[in-house]
Amino acid sequence: MPRLEVTIPDDALSPAAREELPGRLAATLLRWEGAPDTEFFRAISWAHLRELPRAAMRTPDGEADPHAVVDVTVPSGALSDRRKAGLVEDVTDQILGAPGWGADAALRVWVIIGEVPDGNWGAGKQVIRFEQLREAANAEREKAEAPAPAKQPAEARA
Repeated sequence: MPRLEVTIPDDALSPAAREELPGRLAATLLRWEGAPDTEFFRAISWAHLRELPRAAMRTPDGEADPHAVVDVTVPSGALSDRRKAGLVEDVTDQILGAPGWGADAALRVWVIIGEVPDGNWGAGKQVIRFEQLREAANAEREKAEAPAPAKQPAEARA
């Protein structure tokens, strides 16, 4: 049940980048989390895009240079330090590429990873435990790896 929220200037992305970026970021988060790439997990991995007027992005000295903040929320323990580092690198590269910002803007892309302690995530009117997510991931992985049932010839079904 990972989610991420990107805050970026409202004039930074082209319509195509605006359409594509959130989905690419959500898929990247799933990959670094190690979740199976199945319909179930793709449906509960959310990316939100928040575009702010450039004048609303400030420093103590006035209007800030164009920048992006990516808030990532995952269950506690879902990402090792290695996975966090890979996620930060990939997300930063995707954010830099979407508006065409150069590598010199990398320090203006912040990726903030927040971990939700076990028992503090709720969905479907219940508290979701990390172990439940792990069991769901294993079940989805097994389902995805299972061979497809053999098709019977048409005359055998008649």
